[in-house]
Amino acid sequence: MSDLTDIDRNFLLVLARTTIEAKLRSQDPVDKSEEISSPLQEKRGCFVTLHKRGVLRGCIGTIEPHKSLLKGVEENAINAAFGDPRFPPMTEDELEDIEVEVSVLTMPRVLEYKDADDLKAKLRPGVHGVILSRGWQRSTFLPQVWEQLPNVEDFLGHLCNKAGMERRCWTDTNTVVSVYEAEYFSEKR
Repeated sequence: MSDLTDIDRNFLLVLARTTIEAKLRSQDPVDKSEEISSPLQEKRGCFVTLHKRGVLRGCIGTIEPHKSLLKGVEENAINAAFGDPRFPPMTEDELEDIEVEVSVLTMPRVLEYKDADDLKAKLRPGVHGVILSRGWQRSTFLPQVWEQLPNVEDFLGHLCNKAGMERRCWTDTNTVVSVYEAEYFSEKR
């Protein structure tokens, strides 16, 4: 699925961390003067997830590819650290306890299904990231969330609640379900 090299992955992780550090310490933006590979310049959806001692501390991303992967990781790192409404802004004393994870997404595609059973049969736990939408309500879970919610009905129910919809919104065929895949990698801390 990926055209990213180990060097690209490492670069994105370092970029996310040093971007957060620069913001915390009121330093200049990160120097990106070295050669940037073409995959990092492509427009890709991506998320930056922060864990503090193994617990979620922030996660922000973009599903659709509006910006280069490089720019997306920079912006999402700042937003995950300082703009996730579920958490207070990160402080400098938290930095050493934070582990950075980057997820690079494929283009989402609408999943056609006949009914709830057909939907459950077509979803691939651990592989598919899922987007539920109906009207202005929308939410997504990255493929990694299957690790915490391996039961399809629980996964979809939590996703409905995240969007502010009733827990069984996924059984309504007016709910649009889209899927994508993600390559994700994190710091070895």
